[in-house]
Amino acid sequence: MLTRQDRTVPDCLDILAQIAPLGLKHIGFKDIGADEPTLRTLNAGIKTLGAQSYLEVVATSPEAALNSARIAASIGVDHLLGGTKIPETLAILKGTGVKYYPFPGIPVGHPTQLGGDAAQIAADTASFIAQGCAGVDLLAYRATDTDPLALVAAARAACGPAKLICAGGVDCPDRIAALRAAGTDAFTIGSAAFDGTFAPGKPGLLAQLQEILSCV
Repeated sequence: MLTRQDRTVPDCLDILAQIAPLGLKHIGFKDIGADEPTLRTLNAGIKTLGAQSYLEVVATSPEAALNSARIAASIGVDHLLGGTKIPETLAILKGTGVKYYPFPGIPVGHPTQLGGDAAQIAADTASFIAQGCAGVDLLAYRATDTDPLALVAAARAACGPAKLICAGGVDCPDRIAALRAAGTDAFTIGSAAFDGTFAPGKPGLLAQLQEILSCV
């Protein structure tokens, strides 16, 4: 994710060019931190690299979140993550080919934290899949009420063949390994790479991303 502290980094276009040699196949950004023309250019650049594009909604009001879904449809991202207004978002995305992965549980604030226990995560996940979502975007390591991996297990069991993406707080190899063991299909990572905390002693964004790739 070309993001830091739940915001798209201001130099996202320059960063995209910098990381191009790595051949990443999944690159995303947030709906906060850059204007729509920049996000449109960024999305086009991601696709030019042959990667799948992801927009994650972290806007805190329902109106702003739905507007972000409209932007996602307009600029043509491959995947939309986040948000909680499921029927309304699916209606916006209908016919666009954009796959949708909402937040189960109770996401609050910015940077987003996650409330809700495993039972709620399982119930939300099952409901979202039944409504036609491609999977869920679980803020596992942002959980405030329950062990993160218990939430992952609950979401995995409820997802069936749909995709389970875990977002936020993935900041070390051990967490990647734990998510893999729990059945996560994908995860997002941004701040830990930009801050250089994923692999201490490895200077520069490219070195951080190479260490992350070595874990997957």
